[in-house]
Amino acid sequence: MRTSATGEKIGFVGLGLMGHGIAKNIVDKGYSLTFLGRKNRKPAEDLLGRGAREASTSRDVAAASDIVFICVTGSREVEAIIRGPDGLKEGLKKGAVVVDCSTSDPVSTVALAAELKALGVDYVDSPLSRTPKEAWEGTLDAMVGAPDAVFARVKPVIDTWAGRIVHIGDTGDGHRMKLLNNFISLGYAALYSEALALAEKVGISPPRFDSVIRNGRMDCGFYQTFMRWTLEGDRDAHKFTIANAFKDLTYLESMAGAAGIANPLGNATKNSFAGAHATGPAEQFVPMLATHIAKVNGIDLMPTKDGKKQTI
Repeated sequence: MRTSATGEKIGFVGLGLMGHGIAKNIVDKGYSLTFLGRKNRKPAEDLLGRGAREASTSRDVAAASDIVFICVTGSREVEAIIRGPDGLKEGLKKGAVVVDCSTSDPVSTVALAAELKALGVDYVDSPLSRTPKEAWEGTLDAMVGAPDAVFARVKPVIDTWAGRIVHIGDTGDGHRMKLLNNFISLGYAALYSEALALAEKVGISPPRFDSVIRNGRMDCGFYQTFMRWTLEGDRDAHKFTIANAFKDLTYLESMAGAAGIANPLGNATKNSFAGAHATGPAEQFVPMLATHIAKVNGIDLMPTKDGKKQTI
């Protein structure tokens, strides 16, 4: 194991689609890494081969680390990792930092920060943007909520896996900004899906629709990855699940309610995803929303690939 320039020992919990790539970059770029393994052994075996060390509990990860990163689905999972039996709280040392890279509920984030502050532990929210491809390449976007001094401490580690880091403000602000970011992107997804269904209904095929939008003023990177499912049948174009999208939009609704602001477009977007979440399989990704919206309207937008009709 190489020694980092700062001497910080890093812990990691959550080796999923995003977490594996993040952890890989941390250890490859010189940091001592202790991670919590999972049933899927492939990420663990990869990290062990790179010189990382595996722990059997979150408590053991905390005990071996100065800074612990969490990258899981949402607040419920983060709370269990921190507060549960053999959780991080049982192993964290005074002066440690916990960094939550999940897309979490800011209300929970602020409560956890206060709880850990009483133990002399700082809490940082650093949610992500982009996809597992960028996680592996170390070019994710990070929106960080932390006091200035704590941000300065964790930034060199975040630099190992992020190409763009924005210090949004204090703890909780990273998760607030992430929900706003996802509101915009998932709002695009709902608009694209409804537009594609309507276009097909009035006789304009997805390729004809795309020929106008692509390279025009309405084009963007999100549009291009979103359309790869409908146009090419590419399941892996944007590997962000509909279940997680729906979860994030419920967090947005909660944040809007707490702020006392009407959020009709957010609610409409949430409802677009709610039906797909309720009726589709667990592992379906955001671009597949177009297929669901079409189906509700009696339209078949299931794409073909290599001459074969795809399935969700």
